[in-house]
Amino acid sequence: MKRKKLPIGIQTFAKMREADYYYVDKTGFAVDLVDGGSHYFLSRPRRFGKSLFLDTLKELFEGNAPLFKGLAAEQRWNWAVKYPVLRISFGGGVLGSVADLNQSLHQQLTTLEQQYQLPAQYPDHRSRFKDLIARITQASGQRVVILVDEYDKPILDRIEDPAIALQIREALKDFYSVIKDSDAYVKFAFLTGVSKFSKVSLFSGLNNLKDITLDARYSAICGYTEADVDSVFAAELPGLDRAQIRQWYNGYNWLGTPVYNPFDLLLLFDKRQFQPFWFETGTPTFLLKLLTQRQQFVPDLERIMAPEALLATFDVDNIPTEALMFQAGYLTIESARMIPGRLELTLRYPNQEVRASLHDSLLQELSGNRSVPGRQISRLYDLLVANDLSGLQALITAFFASIPTDWYRNNPIAQYEGYYASVFYSYFAALGLDITVEDSSNQGRLDMAVRFNGHIYLFEFKVVELVPEGKALAQLKAKNYAAKYLASGEPIDLIGVEFSKEARNVVAFEVQRVNP
Repeated sequence: MKRKKLPIGIQTFAKMREADYYYVDKTGFAVDLVDGGSHYFLSRPRRFGKSLFLDTLKELFEGNAPLFKGLAAEQRWNWAVKYPVLRISFGGGVLGSVADLNQSLHQQLTTLEQQYQLPAQYPDHRSRFKDLIARITQASGQRVVILVDEYDKPILDRIEDPAIALQIREALKDFYSVIKDSDAYVKFAFLTGVSKFSKVSLFSGLNNLKDITLDARYSAICGYTEADVDSVFAAELPGLDRAQIRQWYNGYNWLGTPVYNPFDLLLLFDKRQFQPFWFETGTPTFLLKLLTQRQQFVPDLERIMAPEALLATFDVDNIPTEALMFQAGYLTIESARMIPGRLELTLRYPNQEVRASLHDSLLQELSGNRSVPGRQISRLYDLLVANDLSGLQALITAFFASIPTDWYRNNPIAQYEGYYASVFYSYFAALGLDITVEDSSNQGRLDMAVRFNGHIYLFEFKVVELVPEGKALAQLKAKNYAAKYLASGEPIDLIGVEFSKEARNVVAFEVQRVNP
């Protein structure tokens, strides 16, 4: 199969179709949307192809049939009818204030007015937008199509400054309400973004949107499926470990077909190396600060359960941790079940890229020292390969000793017991290892199990005042946690770790080997 050009960073449907680029056909989803309704909302993480899909809708409604030759929409669309399309985007640049937002709206509305040769008749954006919709419909004889890309970005750009974020939200709320007020003139409306703000706060004036974020039929509307990778990108696969591709990048799920992030795969095929391409495009500093401020017990992130309604609850002054991590792409859906009156979801990390990279960043935040973790994580890998547990003890002890005293003094998170276990856990998770937290048996819950390089490591953590008490290893033996793992035939190491709140370090690291 012939290799084609990789569409890295391309968000223009025509450019992709007119040149020799790979293209994963999403046009069938576009036709399905039009056949099934008229006003839609979709939330997906950044760099998932939302802008390209909106551009696909634009070309479809404008009737540019040659671009769709050989695609799913070609035989399903009435190319004789063309619709006027109004596209609004906030994807470029940072809008730091209401004044910046107003300037962006002025520029975009002016461009649309010039495109349709309809000069502005009102000074305010809301009236201009509403008037433009009505006049275009009257002039063209067809109702308009409204496409809004990154509808929430102006708010998210200032989410750490609630006062300004609220002002921007209110301005956008007023602007978006035009879409519902102009319903008689609107053929189709589609809004996309990263977050899903509550209807009360942002969409109270636009409550006729059909949210397809968790509609299983549209789970793969953005992103690449396994079948896409094996067919469309077949020429790129030789020389790459297919199982490793799946482990590193697959796994995002919205109650339907799981998908890969397109940005990751395109960069992988280009560079031929496994790296956290998506994660590195936007360090989640706000998320890391929030997790630290809320004293999040990090291992709990592996097993979050939440009702669907909670994941859709997001606003400037109400940001549930689960909703933020899910909407931003750091957690995805593992499973779902219906209980009376609600859909309950179990969340997980999408893949190894997110899990390892997030914990690498968390470790830096939890230690207050961004330079140390990288070097020590590399050393951790070498020690585990060698099964050098005394070296592991020295490494962990040195790491805690490297945390500045002022950081402990200024961060209340360091005063609670889960902090030490969170740091220890993030150390291993940053390597992308096979980790199970609070693994249940008939004897109780084991704090952490790690499988690596033919060994099984079972950890129990205790926090003591100052001197070691030997309780961690004693519990591992008393509860017989190793019994559950004996059938594997692999050597098992019981490791009891005790932390001192007074010394702020490891004061006991006891090891006992259990042979199968």
